[in-house]
Amino acid sequence: MYADVMTIYDFEVKDIDGKVSTLKEYEGKLLVIVNVASQCGFTPQYEGLEKLYLKYREKGVVVLGFPCNQFGAQEQGDDAEIKKFCNLKYNITFPLFAKIEVNGPGTHPLYQFLKSEEKGLFGTEGIKWNFTKFLVGRDGKVLKRYAPQVTPEALEKEIQSYVEGR
Repeated sequence: MYADVMTIYDFEVKDIDGKVSTLKEYEGKLLVIVNVASQCGFTPQYEGLEKLYLKYREKGVVVLGFPCNQFGAQEQGDDAEIKKFCNLKYNITFPLFAKIEVNGPGTHPLYQFLKSEEKGLFGTEGIKWNFTKFLVGRDGKVLKRYAPQVTPEALEKEIQSYVEGR
């Protein structure tokens, strides 16, 4: 299914400013990949994601935010509006990417991969809502998937254990 993709680092992505690259620059990092939205009940998690990023970035942890408008039309803005919202409301410094789809026929290949590697509740692949999180190890393997209601703060103990090599 992913013949051209050897690792998660080979996936092509477009950042919030429109620059196309791969995830190669994050190789060797512990990644928290999350589909985000500006008008969701979980939107305040931006604050926790930013705190997590600031606390652990020097230890090789990176949060990657992928805006998505597939759940209740809670991310209607274009990429420039999303970036402005994130900067003004939450002072986000972690990498943000262009709006994508995480379910259905237009699913971004990165999310096809993430969902196939780590299934959700009852073995389903579909993303249930905004702020679903994936923890990806330094080797590019998907370690765990977290439901939207799992807060960034609740991830910290597990992230700390990976940072410390336990």
